[in-house]
Amino acid sequence: MITRPIEQRDNAAVREIIRESLESHGLAIPGSAYFDPQLGELAQFYDSLPHAGYWVVEVEGRVMGGVGIAPFGIAPFGTAICELQKLYLRPEVQGRGLSRLLMDEALSFAACHYGQCYLETTHSLRTACILYEKYGFRLLPEPLPGSEHSAMDAWYLKDLEPHP
Repeated sequence: MITRPIEQRDNAAVREIIRESLESHGLAIPGSAYFDPQLGELAQFYDSLPHAGYWVVEVEGRVMGGVGIAPFGIAPFGTAICELQKLYLRPEVQGRGLSRLLMDEALSFAACHYGQCYLETTHSLRTACILYEKYGFRLLPEPLPGSEHSAMDAWYLKDLEPHP
């Protein structure tokens, strides 16, 4: 298995993974990533943003999931905030440590560019919430201003350790 930056040839596979996952959890609804306008062009979208990236994980040459980091905003004290976005895996590879592999890749990148990392999810995705908490994300009482996914009900923030 390998992780690597997304390429245009991966767009359809990643869109399929995200949509099927959201459908399976009853989250193919407005206010979720299911309707993000850039969903079919993630490689181009992340390439167009400063200090952003999306990584896929391949198993035996097949894209099995991915995760993104993108700028979110500026905190009141000037610390740049990124957002961990679109962490999804195909069901057949869940529970094999691939989420951790993707999280490590994304957070290592984020720590080079940002002071904090924000994410939005839903309490119904309990396994995801447990993963985020293990990585030191703390649950917030409300979304940060500028949040775009109104269907989410769990918001997390993590202070990042700067990398040289």
